[in-house]
Amino acid sequence: MLEYNSQQKQLVMPEYGRNVQQMVDHCLTIEDREERTRCAHTIINIMGNLFPHLRDIDDFKHKLWDHLAIMSDFKLDIDYPCEIVRKENLDTLPERIPYSTSNIRYRHYGKLTEQMMQKAQLMSEGEEREVLVNMLANYMKRSYLTWNKDNVEDEKIWQDVRDYTHGTIHINTPLMRAKDLKEGGSQPQQKQKNNKKKKK
Repeated sequence: MLEYNSQQKQLVMPEYGRNVQQMVDHCLTIEDREERTRCAHTIINIMGNLFPHLRDIDDFKHKLWDHLAIMSDFKLDIDYPCEIVRKENLDTLPERIPYSTSNIRYRHYGKLTEQMMQKAQLMSEGEEREVLVNMLANYMKRSYLTWNKDNVEDEKIWQDVRDYTHGTIHINTPLMRAKDLKEGGSQPQQKQKNNKKKKK
C-alpha cells in the first residue's frame, strides 16, 4: 500500500530528504561500532554531494557531522572526527542585544546628525565651526528631501540648527539647491569651476 509522506514521521532536517534520514535510521541499527562508523562516513559523503557548491566553505564538513548527530537525535555512538554540537545547546537562545532607547529629536536627520551638532556647539567660534555647521546643514537638507519629496526652504534647516544647539548657533548662509542635493552633486563653487572648464 502506498504510504504518503504526510503519514510518516516528520523529518528533523527536511533539506536532506527522507532517503538520507532512512540511512541515518539504518546506521543506528548497526551493532558493530566500526561498521557503524564507516556507514556514518558514507552518509556524510552523500550529504555533502547534495550541496556541492558549499564544499569550499570553512567548517562545511563540521556542520555535516553536527547535522548527522541531530538527525540521529544524538543517539549515534561513533567516533566523530570533530567535536559535535551538544543537544542542550540547540535550544539555547542568544544573548539579548541592548537597544538604545534614547529619543531622537528629528528622526529624518538621524542620531549622528544630532551628536555632530552637539560637538559643533562645544567648538569655539571660528571658521572651522562655521564650515562644519554648513556641511551639517547641507546634509540635513539632503536628509529632509529623502523623506519629503517636496522642496524645503533654507529657513526650515536654519531653524532646526538653532533648535539642535538651543539657539547658540545661528546660520543664514544659502544652502545647496534641492536639485543638486538630489543628484548628489558637489558644492556649488566646484560646479561653477567645472562649467568654466567646459566652456574653454
